[in-house]
Amino acid sequence: MVRLITHNLLACHAKGCTTNNFPLQFQDATIELREAEFNPEFLYGFLPRIEWAALVGAAHQLGDDSLPKELPEDMVDDQVFWKKLHHVLLEIHVEEGAMVCPNCKHVYPISNGIPNMLLAEHEIG
Repeated sequence: MVRLITHNLLACHAKGCTTNNFPLQFQDATIELREAEFNPEFLYGFLPRIEWAALVGAAHQLGDDSLPKELPEDMVDDQVFWKKLHHVLLEIHVEEGAMVCPNCKHVYPISNGIPNMLLAEHEIG
């Protein structure tokens, strides 16, 4: 399933596409909100792996502007921030649509919540 936690780790790997291939841009996305158990320890541990600007941009593409543009310095005890991050990373599910490479424009379709990241033989570098 495509959640923003997954999306934040994906880049285009089409042949010759080595720069400006992240983040993939959502196109014609249909989302579903699914409640997930709040686990702040998981979020604390995962936060260093997140490309913040890409996450905020992806959330905005999907209609969610709840995250601040800059990562707050005083976030450790800010439960409101952690709840918003939890919602964006784990509760927004992209069910249908596509992800498009900003560089080569390769389209990765999403169907039933599953992204097709496979490349055709001629697209493999």
